[in-house]
Amino acid sequence: MNEQIIEIDCNNLNEKYSFNKVAKQASGAVLYQCGDAVLLATVAIDLNPVTEDFLPLTVQYIEKSYAAAKIPGGFIKRETKPGDFETLTSRVIDRSLRPLFPKGFHYPVVITVMVLSSDERVDMQVAGMNAASSALYTSDIPIRKLVSAIRIGKIDNKIVINPTFIEQDKSTLDLLVVGSGLDILMIEMCVNASKKDNKQLINELDEDELLEILEISKAAISRATKEYEDGFKDVIKDKIDLTMSEELSDRDLYDYIEKNYKDEVSSAIQTMAKSERNSELKYIEDKIYLDFESRGDIKERELISEMLSAYKKSVVRSLILDKNIRADGRRLNEIRKISIETNILPSVHGSCLFTRGQTQALVTSTIGDIKSAQSYELIGSKSSLYETFMVHYNFPAFSVGEAKRQGPPGRRELGHGNLAKRALEPTLDIDRDITIRLVSEILESNGSSSMATVCGGALALKASEVKTQKLVAGIAMGLVTDGDRYAVLSDIMGLEDHDGDMDFKITGTKDGITALQMDIKLGGIDTKILRDALIQAKEGRLHILDIMEESLNSMTPSQALPSTIVFSIEAGDIPAIIGKGGGTIRDIIDKFGVSIDIDRDANSVKITSNSKDNIIKAKEYIDTIVSPSKKPIMNYEINKKYKGKIKKIVDFGMFVEMPDGYDALLHISKVSKKRINRLDDIYNVGDNIDIIVLEQKGKKVELCTPNYL
Repeated sequence: MNEQIIEIDCNNLNEKYSFNKVAKQASGAVLYQCGDAVLLATVAIDLNPVTEDFLPLTVQYIEKSYAAAKIPGGFIKRETKPGDFETLTSRVIDRSLRPLFPKGFHYPVVITVMVLSSDERVDMQVAGMNAASSALYTSDIPIRKLVSAIRIGKIDNKIVINPTFIEQDKSTLDLLVVGSGLDILMIEMCVNASKKDNKQLINELDEDELLEILEISKAAISRATKEYEDGFKDVIKDKIDLTMSEELSDRDLYDYIEKNYKDEVSSAIQTMAKSERNSELKYIEDKIYLDFESRGDIKERELISEMLSAYKKSVVRSLILDKNIRADGRRLNEIRKISIETNILPSVHGSCLFTRGQTQALVTSTIGDIKSAQSYELIGSKSSLYETFMVHYNFPAFSVGEAKRQGPPGRRELGHGNLAKRALEPTLDIDRDITIRLVSEILESNGSSSMATVCGGALALKASEVKTQKLVAGIAMGLVTDGDRYAVLSDIMGLEDHDGDMDFKITGTKDGITALQMDIKLGGIDTKILRDALIQAKEGRLHILDIMEESLNSMTPSQALPSTIVFSIEAGDIPAIIGKGGGTIRDIIDKFGVSIDIDRDANSVKITSNSKDNIIKAKEYIDTIVSPSKKPIMNYEINKKYKGKIKKIVDFGMFVEMPDGYDALLHISKVSKKRINRLDDIYNVGDNIDIIVLEQKGKKVELCTPNYL
């Protein structure tokens, strides 16, 4: 078949799709172009299904350095492990396409999106999503739906559909919606802080405004999917005939469990905690196996486990829909018990142990200077970018009772950390000159650990005395639906996440939403259900925020917090503080054990240290440099011997207190004509020594010992 090019101009995107041009041996492939960005999306399938009851879908979004006319940095000159943006984009595409596969689809599928040419104006997540969807829809895999990705921005208080990547920097809203027709399948949203009249705005969205914007998104998605369906109808490959696995692979076994173990399964679900429930279900599984073994009809344990899990799921859903009863006895809108402890780690800048039910997060906050920022590159960026606020989420296996070694963070860990970062960042000062790193260690998990990270992170920031405008809380919402009936669940636990139809994470302040993430296991979600979920989530969020605010009353500062002082100087004093080749400022840093940052624009000096006394002494020392009148220095006689006292020994010399109390540097090279490697092998702090003044230029005094002459 010859190459077919389809051009689609919709929702401010001018896209070109080339089919039957490249990667022809894949089940589906498209060469996608938008602006100067060119992406190759391919789909491949393994026709040998897995025996387990899950969809083995793998999505990989890969950026090639040559796409931006770059050679990879570092020692190895080829692409290695994916960056965070690649991993997060892979996750977005996966979450959006997974609901399209029919029930019982157990064939391994790999979707690969490669960036071959970049364009700094193009939103690569939208481009990657649309390319992957078109490759899957037109492939020979029996997928009957395609999706469209829409980015919504808010620039100068106006809604913009698919702003360019450059325009997104001006937007106070970042909303990515993926859907098909009028059905929404995936949402990711965060707000961006801005300044107006010298006042910082968080720009939270209230529930009604969000729903209005989602209606705009739905209309845009509907337009796009109609254009795609019309454009791609002649390039869709003949679908291969695949056998879907039965939802219940052994109906008789399922019925046997329902008839003989109904009460035991129901009791395990309703009266036991997570670990006890798992143990009890394993015990029931063993009993069923022995039942059949005693009759000589041996059933595979995997099959028994599968049917027992299916029956357990039906019981959980039936209890919720028929009786409004949740597994742990809570009301549908009830939040689990919350406990909060702050600054429990003595040597940490800030810490919070946040526990909600059987989910527990230990979140720590570490404060560094601006030089501690994480550098990174985007494929379209011309220079390195810097991340001054980081949230790192770790999920060790022991948090769910599993005996596994902890490896590097995976897609889930990066995704949860990124969601928490987007939730909290709008409340931080835009103009901050510090780097902040939050680390969330999940110590126990039974649902909603990412939202525990948000709550614990907001309090850890407070515990480390980082100025935030408002507290942020997070809550995970669930959904169970059966035809016209549905139930929205607040603060879902792991069982409800696994057996439910939606995972909806919402974060915000008392005034509105700062971030959200929604995945739907159904073919879409009705707007009424979405509205109910948002309103119920707001009630839960406000309840959690009340508890968090109450915990602030008992918060005490961490003893490990660094102290900081900022003071103004004259612009002409800056060279004197820095010194020739930076020598003076290095001497001050080494002598007093402080960090010093000079802001040339603001004509200010910031001194930071774990010791307040060191900060005061460093400032007094700087005062003697910039304001000699505060501490006059005597005029020393050149080549005359004086008595001095060693105040501090460093690698490059000693600080010696002169007769007038002024500290001068005796460089290691001026101690002796012979080479000396370590001064502390010869001298001790507090020793009185003879020194000779070789030269004096104002406050700069050069010393040596008699042994040097």
